[in-house]
Amino acid sequence: MSSKLLFLAKGAEGNDLSGGFTAFFNSIGLTGAGLVTKGVAAVVAVIAVRMLFSLSGDPKRALRQGSMAIGTLFVAVVLAMYGSDLFSTVTSAKN
Repeated sequence: MSSKLLFLAKGAEGNDLSGGFTAFFNSIGLTGAGLVTKGVAAVVAVIAVRMLFSLSGDPKRALRQGSMAIGTLFVAVVLAMYGSDLFSTVTSAKN
């Protein structure tokens, strides 16, 4: 055995990822709360796309359902982009 350290996984910039998921998410700048926020945004986006695909044949009802689906998709995009900033104020409450 040599005296050099052996890294099991190493990132492109030389980051040591042998710490597992925590090291990986730290290397991409995403915390556990950020991951949950992105997951929630992805689920909301899937729901919005499903709403778009299930529009009815009635024009009035289709317009209402389509506008609700577009609004839901907008919420998903806002959550994906700014969700960590929005929810950081909730998690950093002081007693």
